[in-house]
Amino acid sequence: MTTFDDAPRLAPRSGHARQLVVFLHGLGADGRDLIDIGREWQSWLPDAAFVAPHAPDPYEDAPVGRQWFPLTFRDPGETWRGVNQAAPALDVFLDHELARHGLPASKLALVGFSQGTMMALHVGLRRETAPSAIVGYSGLVVLEAGKGPESLAAAIRSKPPVLLVHGDRDDVVPTEMLFFSKEVLAAAGIPCQWHLSRGLAHGIDEEGLRQGGLFLAQAFGLPSPA
Repeated sequence: MTTFDDAPRLAPRSGHARQLVVFLHGLGADGRDLIDIGREWQSWLPDAAFVAPHAPDPYEDAPVGRQWFPLTFRDPGETWRGVNQAAPALDVFLDHELARHGLPASKLALVGFSQGTMMALHVGLRRETAPSAIVGYSGLVVLEAGKGPESLAAAIRSKPPVLLVHGDRDDVVPTEMLFFSKEVLAAAGIPCQWHLSRGLAHGIDEEGLRQGGLFLAQAFGLPSPA
């Protein structure tokens, strides 16, 4: 079982963790790719501990890159198999990280990018206790090949609020996946907000960061930042 012991972490600015934010990186990156977002959000989330685990599998096309699961883009079923294979280890990590800080499962937020968004949505919606929030950048909800939105409604165990953020020039995960995902979530009764960043390709811009930070602050019941 992967332990993710070397995951980059940021301690809460206040010195006492009352929330946990877990970043899940994209294909070919590692946890260092997203952990600095925590520094951007610390003024809004002073009691949040941040952690960004490295995905368990090496990515052969990048020297230090990692992947949650392999993608060849040739098999329509590989993404569904991938999220299911990677989910148990990530779920265990989330429980261990919450226990590390003495936090209940309800004080968790998941923030993913691309493949990490696939993992955040897949795992977060199936946890027994709903996370406070899920923020997904440039990703999508993964459904079993050949099945429709009703399959998600039958599989989920919780309905946390979700924010989806996508660039309108994304050439890796097409923008249409934002609209597909929000419709799938809505059909399952999951509250979903979304933001489309104009002129943005496959990445995260300043407005997307702002939207994500504000969404988490609201989800954790914190005062709206000035």
